Amino acid sequence: MHISSPVQGKHARIEIIPLIDIMFFLLASFMMVSLSMTKVANIHLNLPPAIAAQSDFGPDMLHIAVDKTGGIWVEKQKLTPAELHTVLTNRTHFNPHLPVYIGGDTETRHGDMVDVLDLARKAGIQKIAFTVVAKQP
Repeated sequence: MHISSPVQGKHARIEIIPLIDIMFFLLASFMMVSLSMTKVANIHLNLPPAIAAQSDFGPDMLHIAVDKTGGIWVEKQKLTPAELHTVLTNRTHFNPHLPVYIGGDTETRHGDMVDVLDLARKAGIQKIAFTVVAKQP
């Protein structure tokens, strides 16, 4: 004989739609935080203006700054040409397609910029560009 219970049995349900919403919110939050953490650590330069300037910074790029006295700076460290060559060859060993941006002050001599360009070419770097700022109309 089967005796029924006065309490009706309820089946447990797991609602996954709120969990999906929370996961998308967390994903978007982490993406926004990671984008704001990308900073270029280099010295401040008074860059020359150019009409077709683009803002292109990333963690996989190497930024070299040449000040007006001819000093070479990478990640806020002043380097000699020999030290720069060592840094460039080490970075090229890990990433053969490493993009390098060379930035010079408006008063930097052309010869100093060419010396850094030659060091980058000797290290085997193929993607080299000069950093400029957008010209104001």
